[in-house]
Amino acid sequence: MIVLDEQLLSYGLRQHVLQWYRGTVIDITQLRPGTVIRDEAIPLLLRAARRPTFVTINVADFWQRMSPEARFCIVCVAVPHTRALEVSALVRPLFTLGPFRTQNQRLGKMVRISQRQVQYYTTADRRVQRLDWPRA
Repeated sequence: MIVLDEQLLSYGLRQHVLQWYRGTVIDITQLRPGTVIRDEAIPLLLRAARRPTFVTINVADFWQRMSPEARFCIVCVAVPHTRALEVSALVRPLFTLGPFRTQNQRLGKMVRISQRQVQYYTTADRRVQRLDWPRA
C-alpha cells in the first residue's frame, strides 16, 4: 500500500502512481477522514495500516526527525511543491532497488530521494546509507 501525504492530493499523483503500482494507493486523509492530520499523528495512522509506504515532499518534518518503525516505510522526495508532479517518476525506480523492491524490504526504513541520490536509515541502524542513482 502506498499512502500519499495530503499535500500531494491536488496534483493528481494517485492516478500517476496507479499506472505503475499494482497495490492500493490512498491518501493519508482516508486513514482518518474528516479531520486535520498533523505530521505528529502520521506514524500512529501508518501503524494501523497494513505495511504502508508513506510518500511525502515534506522532507524537513520527516527526514532525520522521525524514527523509522518496522511496521511502515516513509519516503521523503526532495522536490519543491512546484515540482510535485515528479514524485511518481522518482518513487517508481526506487522500488526497483534491492533494499526497496518489496513491501517487506521497505518496512522499517526512512528514505530520502533526490535527483541524484537515495539515502536511507533503518530501525536497526540510524547511520545514513547512500545509493547513487543516475537520473536522466
